[in-house]
Amino acid sequence: MEGLKEQYEKQVVPALMKKFGYKSIMQVPKLSKVIINIGLGDTRENPKSLENAMNDLSIISGQKPIVTKAKKSIAAFKIREGQDLGCKVTLRSDKMYDFVYKLFNVALPRVRDFGGVSKNSFDGRGNYSMGIKEQLIFPEIEYDKVDKLRGMDIVFVTTAENDEEARELLKLLGMPFKA
Repeated sequence: MEGLKEQYEKQVVPALMKKFGYKSIMQVPKLSKVIINIGLGDTRENPKSLENAMNDLSIISGQKPIVTKAKKSIAAFKIREGQDLGCKVTLRSDKMYDFVYKLFNVALPRVRDFGGVSKNSFDGRGNYSMGIKEQLIFPEIEYDKVDKLRGMDIVFVTTAENDEEARELLKLLGMPFKA
């Protein structure tokens, strides 16, 4: 089984060069990092939830997450500055490609009634964001040990100049877009 990194070098680069007419390999867009974020609203009532979310995220990503804190106080949401709100992890190089392969080929097909991911979640600069409703779609997570279903945000940061190039890059890497 060849990895996603080898597939990128052998198949994706030539296809993108042909489609967009790049003169150099350095112009070809690539995936630079993947950020996975879990936001928690109940850390004040349930301090153990942050620990459980960090454990789930480290199992899924293979990397230790960092705690995200509130930048400013918002009284309406009962948030104080410096309060722990969630956790995130930034994946690069081999761990990033391993996670992306696992997400596209194992986790997303396990979603019930899955018809593909939206084509409209690009930000205009070649980055793609998506949300997952529960962490159980990843095979590493044991159903019996889950205390609460948690969603997560996943951001794919690319070096693409625009959304069209980024969409083609992700499609060639195997992202299942809606038809």
